[in-house]
Amino acid sequence: MPIHSVEWPSQLAFHGQADAGELAAAMAQQVAEAVQVAIGSRGQACLVVSGGRSPAAFFERLAEQMLDWARVTVSLADERWVPPGHPDSNASLVQCHLLRGRAAQARFVGLYQPAESLEAAAQLADVALAGLPPIDVLVLGMGEDGHTASLFPGSPNLESALDPACPRRCLPMQAPSEPRQRLTLTLPMLASARSTLLQLQGEAKLATLRAALAAEDARQMPIRAFLHSPLEIYWCP
Repeated sequence: MPIHSVEWPSQLAFHGQADAGELAAAMAQQVAEAVQVAIGSRGQACLVVSGGRSPAAFFERLAEQMLDWARVTVSLADERWVPPGHPDSNASLVQCHLLRGRAAQARFVGLYQPAESLEAAAQLADVALAGLPPIDVLVLGMGEDGHTASLFPGSPNLESALDPACPRRCLPMQAPSEPRQRLTLTLPMLASARSTLLQLQGEAKLATLRAALAAEDARQMPIRAFLHSPLEIYWCP
């Protein structure tokens, strides 16, 4: 599907890059600039990122940026309910690819909590997130089913998580793929970010985005909840 065939709403900015390397570099530069502005104006910055496989190169380029990392708090948009060190842990991904070198000075607030149940873990994560500064930059990804963070279509808690008045910062979520048990930030928490970027790679993701733009029901494709606010979309084939 040609990029020019997509009619982008005026509130969305689309950045097409030639390959994954250029995508990572462009995103790292924009995020670093936003973080620097936040530090300059408020003395600190908060960056919330997503996990998965795609962000690794972006994390590595971002870690190279000359920022006052000691003034940066990093957290996660979502997490699998697995302990740090597990191959599926988003926290481990961030620790390995982002919080290294100068960036190791950043404060990290994870979502995983050991508990007797996923709901109990979500409640503990909610308490931990109470100390998170206002989010300056949010970096999201998107699945081919239209999910983002761990807001999955069909999950029992999806409607609550997408409620603009949801009082929770974090909710338990069930994914259709393993590991099924997840923790996710809720819409009010995610939508509070001053700046939001969406990272996409491949023609299939572009087709998903086009489908998401064609309707408005976020319960069917949760990414739709973020397509009506100022959003920077970064894509490469």
